[in-house]
Amino acid sequence: MPTASKLVAAVLFAIVGAVAAHLFLPTLPEGTPPGYLREVSAAVGAFWGWRTMGRRVGKGMGEAAGSGIVTSVVMLFWVMLLFSVYLMIRRSMRGLFDGPMDALLGVLNIMYDYGHNLLAPGTPIALIVGGILAGWLTEITYKRLG
Repeated sequence: MPTASKLVAAVLFAIVGAVAAHLFLPTLPEGTPPGYLREVSAAVGAFWGWRTMGRRVGKGMGEAAGSGIVTSVVMLFWVMLLFSVYLMIRRSMRGLFDGPMDALLGVLNIMYDYGHNLLAPGTPIALIVGGILAGWLTEITYKRLG
């Protein structure tokens, strides 16, 4: 059921996703086109903000901060998985994998390789601080609008 807090969570986590993706772009290897990283990250953030954070309101500000971080981690996982599958499909069309199992392992390798890029301080800080702020604002919206 749509509520104001779910809508606020969707909008705020879309912003968190877009900002985190924007901060992640400089860590990509030289010559890698960004594609639709920001847009897809915003869409995934909106979806998981609605589904995860929107359902976890009404338990206090401490729980809201924790739920915001959980939502950011879920969002990060799905963005990385989607883009790893996309890159795997592009590479498999060029014949870089020997079979389906090699391609599935390729998804995990791609996630691992790009996970190292997350060690740059901008993206994790944006996800953690943005998740906490978005969680708090979602909780405030729930308390005021129900």
